[in-house]
Amino acid sequence: MSRVGKKPVELPKGVEVTASGAALKVKGPKGELSLAVNPQVEVSVADGKVQVATRSTARTARVVSGTTRALIANMVTGVTKGFERKLELVGVGYRAQAQGRKLNLTLGFSHPVAYPVPEGITVETPSQTEIIIKGTDRQKVGQVAAEIRRYRAPEPYKGKGVRFAGEQVVLKEAKKK
Repeated sequence: MSRVGKKPVELPKGVEVTASGAALKVKGPKGELSLAVNPQVEVSVADGKVQVATRSTARTARVVSGTTRALIANMVTGVTKGFERKLELVGVGYRAQAQGRKLNLTLGFSHPVAYPVPEGITVETPSQTEIIIKGTDRQKVGQVAAEIRRYRAPEPYKGKGVRFAGEQVVLKEAKKK
């Protein structure tokens, strides 16, 4: 079995986990998440801990057990603390503004870009060049951040574009005469 898969997931107070067949639900103060459990893996809940075990000795079962345990740990963290990604806009005239379930972006195109924010995700813009994406589902938060970044990824000569907070963009040297 995977080393990660052997480690139990501790459940903080206020978090309920229900495992029924191939479905697993995690309910906490920030919301509820569900996961379809692989049939090669068995999930048991006891004494405030979630334990993942394999049903066979196959290599794929051992691999899936570690992945399942990591997904469950992320779900528990999501319903208690939540996840957050920060994006920065670098460039003259690049702006972002959150309006309800839309994120309006001005990224140097001839038209503004309106990004529809999916359910379960909240988007904040503390300043015109900062975007904060929050939610309980780690995968969904990361996917939304990647989709917004894809509109104008940082270019290698001046570094203009949408980048993750703290991302280092390696700039190329300008062409010499």
